[in-house]
Amino acid sequence: MKRIASFSVNHDVLDKGMYISRKDGDVITYDVRMKKPNNPENDYISPAGAHTIEHLMATYMRNSDYTDSIIYVGPMGCQTGFYFLTRDDVPEETAIKLVQDSLVFIRDFEGEMPGGKRIECGQYLLHDIPDAKKIAADMIEVLKDWSPEKLIYPTA
Repeated sequence: MKRIASFSVNHDVLDKGMYISRKDGDVITYDVRMKKPNNPENDYISPAGAHTIEHLMATYMRNSDYTDSIIYVGPMGCQTGFYFLTRDDVPEETAIKLVQDSLVFIRDFEGEMPGGKRIECGQYLLHDIPDAKKIAADMIEVLKDWSPEKLIYPTA
């Protein structure tokens, strides 16, 4: 079998940030890397934190001006980040801004969890708002000066 593109990225040089993972037709896949892969501190996103980020980030993105161009927001199985898929009518600068703004939304979130009721979610009790807020606050700093030029995976 052919090795998929995401397994071709050197995870030993990858750090927190936002990168273009791939472009498929009119869909762009962004890699929003919230934790350093294979980090020696064994610091990864907990399942509850990831679930909370997923609910809040997807809710924010799908309520933006680009709602019809948001394809998917979801966690990576390796617990180091999220995939964010958009149509190609979302400029790269706007995709970065959407992620930055969603992180502020998560950091400042108060109230009832969107999709947080039993009838709305298959694991509705698995949330960790404080953890999600901590990760969001960290990523706000990581991405504060991010630009389209930085969307390229590092190679060394």
